[in-house]
Amino acid sequence: MIDDIALFIHIVQFRGLAAAAKQLQLPAATVTRRLQKLEAHIGSQLIYRSARQFNLTQEGEVYFQAYADLVQQFETTSKFLNADQHQLSGRLKVLAPTNISLGLLQPAWSAFIRAYPDIDLDLQLNNTTEDVISAQADIAIRIGPQNDSLLYQQRLGKISTILVASPEYLLLQGVPSTLDDLHQHRIIGVHNFSAWKLTNNKTQQQVELHPKYTTSVNDLRFASQLACDAIGIALLPISEVNDELNKGVLRQILTPWNGPVRDIFTVWPSGKLLNAKAKCLRDFMQQHFLEEPILQGDVYSNDEFCT
Repeated sequence: MIDDIALFIHIVQFRGLAAAAKQLQLPAATVTRRLQKLEAHIGSQLIYRSARQFNLTQEGEVYFQAYADLVQQFETTSKFLNADQHQLSGRLKVLAPTNISLGLLQPAWSAFIRAYPDIDLDLQLNNTTEDVISAQADIAIRIGPQNDSLLYQQRLGKISTILVASPEYLLLQGVPSTLDDLHQHRIIGVHNFSAWKLTNNKTQQQVELHPKYTTSVNDLRFASQLACDAIGIALLPISEVNDELNKGVLRQILTPWNGPVRDIFTVWPSGKLLNAKAKCLRDFMQQHFLEEPILQGDVYSNDEFCT
């Protein structure tokens, strides 16, 4: 019925059934049939049939005044949404964690901006989990699955957590050869990891440690910096220490023991279709994760200090 009301509005705007049929590229018989169907539904004639002139009945005038603005608003909004769904241009609002965006994902953000210059990326970074719906974001990147039925989510990849220390610290304090040796070392703790749940990648043995933290912080990046400064041993995501490992500023220890795997997802409101820009970013990030072994959970290894 809504389509028939819209057709009636167009008949009035084009001043006749034949003119409306031509403009809308519909058979004249179809236009006549649908108008008759609408009139039968409401029980009133809307248009006087005349080959010489076009006139509305009183009921037709009331109907037109009631629905003309609504139909125009609906069609304007539909055109806008349709364009937004298919065009790789305009504003794209994205929420993402600060630490990983400044680290492993930074090259991906720059590459995306260069590849799609017509997309106005509005990237809002925060290490707290801001609500995607209330923020009116198109899409977000989140660490860990989201327990929200109002969100769709698609897994991008995963990041392992490993035990690290600086070469300076290991030379001064010694290299731990077993997990029990950790009791003799200074431990940098992060509030996110109150307990260390470790898995041996070779034997699949799992243990849960509750180390005594000699230093405790609430920021992964700062914990990484403290480890670089030879303050102690830390359990950190590879995303936070990748550059330091490559430069030799930090070393992985106690392999093959690793901490929890952190899954990374793209999420978006379940009641909202992803527009072309958001789909483009999602697929772009998916490819970036596939091309980066660390983002698929592969573990860094350096044999100099590993035992």
